[in-house]
Amino acid sequence: MNTIYDEKNYEAKDIKVLEGLDAVRLRPGMYIGTTGPKGLHHILWEIVDNAIDEAANGFADTVTVGLYADGSASVEDNGRGIPVDTHPQLKVSAVEVVFTQLHAGGKFDNENYAHSGGLHGVGASVTNALSQWLAVEVYKNKTTYRMEFERRVVDGKVKGGVPKFSLFDTGVKTNKHGTFVKFKPDKDIFESVVFSMDTITRRAKELAFLNKGLKIVVFDERGENAIRREYCYEGGIIDFVKYLNETKVPAFETPIYVEGAENNITLELAFQYTDAYTDNMFSYVNNIPTTEGGTHETGLKTALTKVLNEEARRIGVLKEKDENFKGDDFLEGFTGVLSVKMSNVQFEGQTKTKLGNQEAKPAVEHIVVAALSEYFKEPRRKSLLEIILKKATIAAKVREEARKAKEITRAKNSIDSFNLVGKLSNCSGKKPERNELFIVEGDSAGGTAKQARNRAFQAILPLRGKPLNAEKKRIDQVLANEEIRTIISALGAGIGEDFSIDNLNYHKVVILSDADQDGAHIRAILLTFFFRYMRELISGGKVYIGMPPLYKVAKRDQVVYAYDDRELDAAKAAVGRGAEVQRYKGLGEMNAEQLWETTMDPMRRTLIQVSIDDAANAEMLVSTLMGDVIEVRKAYIIENANFNREDGFR
Repeated sequence: MNTIYDEKNYEAKDIKVLEGLDAVRLRPGMYIGTTGPKGLHHILWEIVDNAIDEAANGFADTVTVGLYADGSASVEDNGRGIPVDTHPQLKVSAVEVVFTQLHAGGKFDNENYAHSGGLHGVGASVTNALSQWLAVEVYKNKTTYRMEFERRVVDGKVKGGVPKFSLFDTGVKTNKHGTFVKFKPDKDIFESVVFSMDTITRRAKELAFLNKGLKIVVFDERGENAIRREYCYEGGIIDFVKYLNETKVPAFETPIYVEGAENNITLELAFQYTDAYTDNMFSYVNNIPTTEGGTHETGLKTALTKVLNEEARRIGVLKEKDENFKGDDFLEGFTGVLSVKMSNVQFEGQTKTKLGNQEAKPAVEHIVVAALSEYFKEPRRKSLLEIILKKATIAAKVREEARKAKEITRAKNSIDSFNLVGKLSNCSGKKPERNELFIVEGDSAGGTAKQARNRAFQAILPLRGKPLNAEKKRIDQVLANEEIRTIISALGAGIGEDFSIDNLNYHKVVILSDADQDGAHIRAILLTFFFRYMRELISGGKVYIGMPPLYKVAKRDQVVYAYDDRELDAAKAAVGRGAEVQRYKGLGEMNAEQLWETTMDPMRRTLIQVSIDDAANAEMLVSTLMGDVIEVRKAYIIENANFNREDGFR
C-alpha cells in the first residue's frame, strides 16, 4: 500500500468543531444506538475508523487493535498523528479538542481527507465520554506527546472524558509517526464491557479487503495464551470476492475487476459468477457497509444491465427481434463487491446504512459502463462473456417459469381450502404491527400452541414436515414446496423481488422449535429461506427465535424454569433439596399453560431477535452451513464446535 507521510500541512487550525460534548453519558443511546454489545463495539469503531481514514487517504499502511486483560482496548496507526499545536479558537491543544468536543476533526472539509468513514460516526470524544479512562499518545516531530482523560465527579455529577492534564511532550524521542489510543469502557454505562475478538477480527478482515495492501493487526492478551491475527490483502476486493465464493463453484477463475473516478467519486468493483441461484451484492461507501444499498448500487445495476445487453447483441446471443434481458437475469449467481469513496456522504434508511447521494447514481453508472465496455472489447474475454450470457439466458427461462409458478401459487393461495384452512390458526386482530405468527415444529406442539395462545394477536402455523433447504434451489423449485408456499401465504408479503414488507400480515414472526438437533435444523432451514428470499423480513427486525425452557424444577407448589444448564443449577439451589427436575425433550411435552407462561406470554417469555449486523459474514455462514461444500462446513464445525456446551457452539 502506497503511503504519503506529510505532517507539515496538518495542524490544529484544520480541526473543525461543530458541536460541544453534551449529554453523551446521560443519553448514550442517542450517540451509539445502544448500551449493549453493539454500542460497546461502536466506541471502538470510532477510534478504528479514524485510523482507517488515515490509511484510506494514503497517510498510513498499518493499523493495530489490541485487547488487554484489564478490559481496555487500543488502536494504533502509523499516520500523520493528531495535530499537537494549539487550536486557534479554543486555545487548547488539538488533541484535547478531538477528544472533548463532539464532531470535532479534520474531516469536515476536503483538504485533509478526500473521504472519510469516521464522519459516519460521532467522533472520538464519545469514546472518551463513555470510558472509565482514556490515554492518547501522538508520535510526531521525532518525539512522543501524551494526554490522559478520566471519569471524575465534578460538582456532584459524574463526568467522563475529563482531562487529567494538558498535552505534553514526554521527551521520549522516536522515529515513529502516528497515533496510539487506549481506553477502558465504563462498566456503569454498558451492559457488558467484554469485547468480542470474533466481532473485531471480522471487521478487521473486511477493512483489510477494502483497503488494498493495508495491514491490520489484532491481538488479544486476555486469555492464558495471547492471540494474534494479521490481515493484509494485496488483491483487495478481488480477494474479497474469492473469499465470499469459497463455498461456491465459480463460473470462471478470476473475478472481473474495474475501477474509475468521476466528479470526485472513485470506485472499485470486483465480481464473479457462481453456481448459486441468488445474487450477493456487498457495497461500501468510505469503508462503511451499506447493507440497505442506495444510489450507488442502483447505478451499478443499471450499468451492468446496459453493458451486458449491448454485448449480447454485439456477439449475437440476442437477435434483433429478441427482447433485452432483464436486470435480474444478470444477477443470478452474481457475487460482487462495490467500494465507493466520496465526500459529503448522506446516509438514510432505517439503520442509516443506505446511500442517499443522488450524484452517486450517474457517476457510478458512467464509470462502470465505460470500464466494462472497454473490458469486454478485448477478444480474449469473449469466452468469459459467453459464460455470463449463457447464465443470463438460463436465468431468463427460469424467470418465466417462476412467474408462472408464482401465478399458480397466487391462484392456489386464493383458495383458502388449499393452503391455509386446517393449517393456519389466525388471530382476530386486524393490526399487523401488533400481530404475531408462531411457526411451530410439528402438529403436536402446534396443537398445544393453539390452546396456549392469545387469539387476539397470536396466530399459529404448525409445520407438518421439514421445509425445503432453499440454499441450493431456484425460486421455481422453492415455490413447489408445500410448506414454503404455506409460509408465503400466511405472511402475505410475496417472495423474492415481489416481496413487500408493507403487505406483511404479522410484524413478529417467531420460529418455535424443539431445543434439539432437529429443532436447530428446522430453525436453520427457515432462516436460510428468509435470508435468501425475504431478506427484508430479517433486516427489518421482524424475525425472532422463541426460547422454550430446557428444564422444569418443581417442589410442591414452587416451579422454576431453566433455559440452560447454568440456570438449572441456580434453579435447583433456589428450590432446595427434594426438587424434581423434568427435562423437556420437545414442545409437545408441555401443556398449554406451561407453554404460555414460559414461551408465549409477552410479559414473561424470552425472544431472540434475528439481525444481520455483518452481511458478508452472514452470507458466508449461510452458504457454509447450508450449502454443498462439505469440506468447508466440516472445517467450520471443527473450528467452532464446543461439545462441552448444551447448544454445541461457543
